Amino acid sequence: MSVAAERIDRLHELAREAAREGDDQRARSYVRRARRVAERHRLDLPDRFKRFTCDACDAYLVPGRNARVRTREGHVVVTCDCGAQARYPYR
Repeated sequence: MSVAAERIDRLHELAREAAREGDDQRARSYVRRARRVAERHRLDLPDRFKRFTCDACDAYLVPGRNARVRTREGHVVVTCDCGAQARYPYR
């Protein structure tokens, strides 16, 4: 695992901890920094990171607190407080 990938994983952990403590601005900062590291090193973000971040406002999503999760026919719809929606398929 490269240094950049390890840093992205660590930033993911820090963002999750900050979001659970209620410090949304710090969590958003960690998400932005992780995206920037991934872009700079041409890495894909891990799926677990993509599923819990909002593409529109860079918020770390905590279901029930700042995100609504609904299941539909064949996909899950995650709606952020900013109004952005993400859809993920399931079987």
